[in-house]
Amino acid sequence: MTVLSAFPITPSNADGQVDLGALRTILQPLVEAGVGSIGLLGSTGTYPFLARHQRRRAVEAAVEAIAGRVPLLVGVGALRTDEAVRMAQDAKGAGAQAGLLAAMSYTPLTEDEVFEHCATVARDSGLPLCLYDNPGTTHFRFTPELVGRLARVPGIVAVKSPSPEPEAAAEHVRVLRAAVPAEFTLGYSGDWNAVEALLAGGEAWYSVFAGLFPRSALAITRAVEIGDAAEARRLNARLAPLWELFRTFSSLRVAYACADLLGLCRAEPPRPILPVTEEVRRQIADTLATLELS
Repeated sequence: MTVLSAFPITPSNADGQVDLGALRTILQPLVEAGVGSIGLLGSTGTYPFLARHQRRRAVEAAVEAIAGRVPLLVGVGALRTDEAVRMAQDAKGAGAQAGLLAAMSYTPLTEDEVFEHCATVARDSGLPLCLYDNPGTTHFRFTPELVGRLARVPGIVAVKSPSPEPEAAAEHVRVLRAAVPAEFTLGYSGDWNAVEALLAGGEAWYSVFAGLFPRSALAITRAVEIGDAAEARRLNARLAPLWELFRTFSSLRVAYACADLLGLCRAEPPRPILPVTEEVRRQIADTLATLELS
């Protein structure tokens, strides 16, 4: 089974206060489409920019809006281990089913430091954890050996890896699968390369695209599930103009522009991240009009 996890933005104002009404509006189509889970407060959800109480408010609002219809995965990363423990405890207390834990740092971390960080959060929070390998933002990469060590820690149940280039996908999945127990879930992000990782045996797609267009994303995962690689690749190739925008301007900035263009909310990304320019916004609007996504 291939699980689609939709990762939406977290709309907030310039002071970092979450717009709970807009968040509910964004979540409703994801629930109605029947995504496998919702990834709240991921990188596109700008979790590092939100204070603890704002994160907690967002989780509480999401739990209320979802009403148990879809599992909720919540970003619980923080620079300090004790802070990450508190974020995970908050998420669990509010009703989240799992946490997403990145190796956030200012000082470069060693593998032993990341192991202790993740193991401590799992032990002290009691919240099932998905490791978040996101070297583009954290500048730390989880090696297969480290994932294998952590996969044997009680409560650490999955990993979210950046999708490798298509030609390297099968080997990436093979090496990771050999390092972890059979029940440990291998998932992939980086929408533009995710299809090949899923076809190679990845079990979850952690998708920014699905946070905006859940039905179009589900069509891809269903093609993967039934073994129709040609259809999955065809649907993915059709999205090449959007993938190019994601790569060029970052999926986070494009997601904010899309949310506005789709009428979901008028939020802007938290400073110092700036919205896309009007020229880029027009490119995004033209792309959406051509693709006719849902």
